[in-house]
Amino acid sequence: MSEAGAQDGLEPPLEAFDVSRRLSAEALGTALLLAVVVGSGVMGERLAGGNAAIALLGNALATGAALVVLILVFGPISGAHFNPAVTMTFALRRELSWRLAAAYGAVQVVGAILGVFTAHAMFAEPILQVSAKLRDGPAQAISEFVATFGLILTILGARRFRPEVTPMAVGLYITAAYWFTASTSFANPAVTLARSLTNTFAGIAPASAPAFLVAQILGALVAGRVATWLLAALPRRAA
Repeated sequence: MSEAGAQDGLEPPLEAFDVSRRLSAEALGTALLLAVVVGSGVMGERLAGGNAAIALLGNALATGAALVVLILVFGPISGAHFNPAVTMTFALRRELSWRLAAAYGAVQVVGAILGVFTAHAMFAEPILQVSAKLRDGPAQAISEFVATFGLILTILGARRFRPEVTPMAVGLYITAAYWFTASTSFANPAVTLARSLTNTFAGIAPASAPAFLVAQILGALVAGRVATWLLAALPRRAA
């Protein structure tokens, strides 16, 4: 985000808020996001009667809807990244200092873990868990690369042409990516780490997490480079 950007949900006038408020917004927003992801997964699985498709549908719709709301609420404060891959992208574009980006990443991870614990508490699950749900194999890693690539391209493209619809674009993309990727689109290193701490529908075994993390970072890096070229307008020729 630029320091004097428009209030579009991902490019707020950040100079209006001090660092403590920006970090608090990132931590709280990420915590709420994970509470939705894990909580809706638990609810979906309990109500679906063993039908995984219905459980996934509930999980996807809740996550996409929550993303729209969370970006609208927290975007004007911190930019509503909730995702170290997004933060890294803006730091590489020199729209965020690396010092602040590191702080964003740290609070995103902490917030994500607290969100998982909150979901466990709401559903009377053990607070401390470790996932046993393996998500291994090249197809899963490729899926995370594609999911993160698409997410970053969605954010940068929407900011470039229709900044006011960025929250909706992100929510819709993630809802779709739950279904068109084999990994169900984590697309977020903080989410991946936190979901290794839940042995519920949304979990991922710690042994599976490193491949997801590498694929997510690579997806964000490639998307950032592609967007830099793709979204750059040619200079107008003189008449």
